[in-house]
Parts: sequence; structure tokens; C-alpha cells
Amino acid sequence: MKKIVAITLTTASLMAGSLIQDAKNVGLTPIPSSQTQLLKLIDNPKNPITKAKVKLGEKLYMDPRLSRSGLISCNTCHNLMEGGDDGVGPSTGHMWRHNPHHLNAPTVYNAVFFGSQFWDGRAKDLEAQAQGPTLAHPEMAATKQHIVDVVTSMPEYVKEFKKAYGENVKITFSKITDTIANFERILVTPAPYDAFLNGYKEALTPKQKKGLKTFIQIGCASCHNGVALGGEMNVINVAATYKYMNVGDFKGNKNGMVKVPTLRNITQTAPYFHNGMIWNLKDAIKEMGRIQLGMKVSDKQAESIKDFFGSLTGKKPYLRMPMLPASTSKTPKPNLN
Repeated sequence: MKKIVAITLTTASLMAGSLIQDAKNVGLTPIPSSQTQLLKLIDNPKNPITKAKVKLGEKLYMDPRLSRSGLISCNTCHNLMEGGDDGVGPSTGHMWRHNPHHLNAPTVYNAVFFGSQFWDGRAKDLEAQAQGPTLAHPEMAATKQHIVDVVTSMPEYVKEFKKAYGENVKITFSKITDTIANFERILVTPAPYDAFLNGYKEALTPKQKKGLKTFIQIGCASCHNGVALGGEMNVINVAATYKYMNVGDFKGNKNGMVKVPTLRNITQTAPYFHNGMIWNLKDAIKEMGRIQLGMKVSDKQAESIKDFFGSLTGKKPYLRMPMLPASTSKTPKPNLN
């Protein structure tokens, strides 16, 4: 009996090892278990991560006074208490207006691994991305000067900028958004999936392993690969047209390319697709199979892949709600118009 059990365990271990290799062969890459290797992966030499910048960046990320109305922060559309998104179809911003293109806010968790930012890939990194929503009228609707005036009106913020960048720091719009991006760079969520690919063969359940195998076999990894399981640009509507393509006017960039969304924490980031029109994860899997792979994904296959997606729910960084500096008489007043 002991011999049979030993043989069974050995066979299971060999199968797991083979699955790990299969995953790596199709371009699936784990978040490194080494903090040193991870830092190399997420750091930006032009904006090195430091504790002082991260602490300050977290406050700026949470501060709604950077917006024109004084009501909308980065965290409004990228809620770190949930999936790093806003959980609605089109993003909603200044004056309670929906995104004019009916675009859905993607998660900020693990965005540091994306090769491109925004659905059309127009920003190359988080530093460039952080500038967009702050100035966009349907979002935070601020101006560069407003944001600088808000920050410099509070002595505590000025003091923290000096601590992060030195006594002679000039607080500019780009310096503020770079600091927000510095904080966003540490929003990494290692998951059981990563432990599995890093060699811990029991990190996934048998159902999750079967789902990963299905995910690989039907071709999902052709787009959802790399550390982010997405984040690069690819053509949409390869084999058929997405059934909600006419909701909103977004058709991709000039080449018809759309950023592939990350699958990390996918069970927490509904609704799905660029315009947030599909709420059920199995339906999203089936629709993706139809339009991108040209195949009918069965209920059984979709359920299996969904089981695998559960292993992509990661451990989020421990965050405490920061206490923001008090406004002063020099702080710009909210403008709701």
C-alpha cells in the first residue's frame, strides 16, 4: 500500500513538473520569489523606488484635492480596497460623467508589469500614465497648475517632498505624478500561481492545475502571457467581432491594437472587456475564445479555466489609510463645475 501511495505521489509530482515546464514554454512567467529580483523588475532607474517616495506617493494617490472637484482621487477609479478598479462599466469622473468612450478602468494592481498603459497603449510606463487621468476632463479634470498649487499649499507635503528628493527639490506636476507612480510600482500581488511556477508544486489545487492545462491547450496564453498575463498590445476581433463592440466608440489604436488586460485578480475585477459590458467571468472566457481563438469554448472548459483563475488572486500589499495634510488658506477651493 505504501509503495502504491509513493508511486502515486511521484507521478503527481512529475505531472506537476511537466505542467510547470509547459507553462513556461508558452511564455508564462511568475513574479519572482526573491525580493531582490522583484525590485529589479519593478524599479525604474529614472524614478528609483524609495520608502519616502512610496509613502508620499500613497498620500497623493489617495488625496481627492488633486482633482478639480476635490472629490476624486486616483483611488476613486482604482480602488485598492477591492480589485484595484472601480467595479462599474464605464469609468465615472468629474460631474458624475461617464467616460465618453465607455471605457472601463483597468486594475492598477500589477500594472507595473504592463508593457503599455491605457487601452490604446499610448503611455509606456506608470509615470506617463499617472499624468493622464489627473488632467482628463471626464476624470479628475484638474490642471497642472491646480495640482502644484494644492501640494505646495500644505507645509507637510512640502516637507515630505524635501525628505523624498532633497532640500532643493522643485515641486512640479511631473514630480508629483512621478511620486504617485513610485507608489503604484509596489502594488504587486504574488499569488499561488506564482508559487507553483516557482517550484512549489502543491500551491495549486488539482482543479486549478487542470484549468491551467486547459488554459494552455486552447491557446489563451498566446495573448495572456508574461509576468502580467497580459499588458501588451494585440489585435482584437481576430476570428469574430466582439458582440458589444459598438458600445462606445473605442476601436483600438490606429493599428486596431488593444492592450491585453491582465488576468491577475481577475475574479475581483468585473466587469470585463474594454467597455465593461460582460459581468460573468465564464461568459467573458467564452466570448474571448470566440472572437480571438475562433473556437466555441464549452461550459466544462470555461469552468475549468475559471478554476485556474482562482489561483491568480494574489496577496495585496498591506496598506493603512494615510492621514492627509490639512488644507490651508492657500489651498485651491473645490470647483464642482
